[in-house]
Amino acid sequence: MPEVLLPQFEGFVPLTTPATSAHAAGTLVDKYGRHITYIRLSITDRCDFRCFYCMAEEMEFLSRDQVLSLEECLRVIRTFVGMGVTKVRITGGEPLVRRNALWLMREAGKLEGLQELVVTTNGSQLDRYAAEMVAAGVKRVNISLDTLRADRFKSVTRVGESDKVLRGIDAAIAAGFSGIKLNAVMMRGVNDDELVGLVRFAVARGIDISFIEEMPLGTVDHPRADTYYSSDEALALLKPHFELVGSDETTGGPANYWRIPGMRTKVGFISPHSHNFCDSCNRVRITCKGELYPCLGQNDALALMPVLRGHPEDDAPLRQAIVDSMGIKPKGHDFNEQMQDPKVVRFMSMTGG
Repeated sequence: MPEVLLPQFEGFVPLTTPATSAHAAGTLVDKYGRHITYIRLSITDRCDFRCFYCMAEEMEFLSRDQVLSLEECLRVIRTFVGMGVTKVRITGGEPLVRRNALWLMREAGKLEGLQELVVTTNGSQLDRYAAEMVAAGVKRVNISLDTLRADRFKSVTRVGESDKVLRGIDAAIAAGFSGIKLNAVMMRGVNDDELVGLVRFAVARGIDISFIEEMPLGTVDHPRADTYYSSDEALALLKPHFELVGSDETTGGPANYWRIPGMRTKVGFISPHSHNFCDSCNRVRITCKGELYPCLGQNDALALMPVLRGHPEDDAPLRQAIVDSMGIKPKGHDFNEQMQDPKVVRFMSMTGG
């Protein structure tokens, strides 16, 4: 299916179908009856790391005029919350490298109806900003940590220093977030020998951890099928070392969780390949340039920036555009078919982590 970037001109005619035009007030429902209650909003494509599964080593970043202003980001959040969204995740790139990102967090944290404001970060800036984030109303933080080895961390991130992230994790714990979770992308031959150690690291600090199956997004210098490591393999690897009990707990995202009795730590698995979670998908993503992607694993998108800038004082066209986006939200992704030949050529850093 060709990429859909609508609307791109003034006076556009909204795409309406019975499935997208019959929303009850204060709700957002796609054509398969799934209620959208969660958005992931990227506020920058820039990052101080260059993780090889997330972006190219030499990236061309967007110019300032190509990126939503923070005021426009707040307007998007406010509009979605008015349509029944209760959870907002601020992402990047690395969101904390965006100047005045804390202003957006403070303003979003004031919105009535928003139950959870959360942030995904690589942790590099948390030792500076963790306490201010909590004060701004950020409830939970997800921190990317694929390895505990300094040499391997440098290899995966190309430029990052693990000590900086470890200090950030300590700062997040001291700041008092209601939830802290580590995110580790599993890669065969890269970090699959550290999964047990990563869980022990999380348990020792009383924080959660989720293991993520690598997704075929962007072009990389290794075949995805060669590094793919499944959640089932990881679970089998961990069980001899930890007593893992299945849990029906959820944080509103796609992870399935296991509990370690007597410990605060939850161990989660995000399994877009082995255990497709599309049937219960409750989220959409908005890039820093205002592209609304109803599905991470597809190329179809709807451009919100022209609406925002064409109607700066009227949110009605923005609400209609968001409703229209439900008409292009697919039933699911097809990551398994894309392992050898990815169809989604944009990097994760461009979509929002």
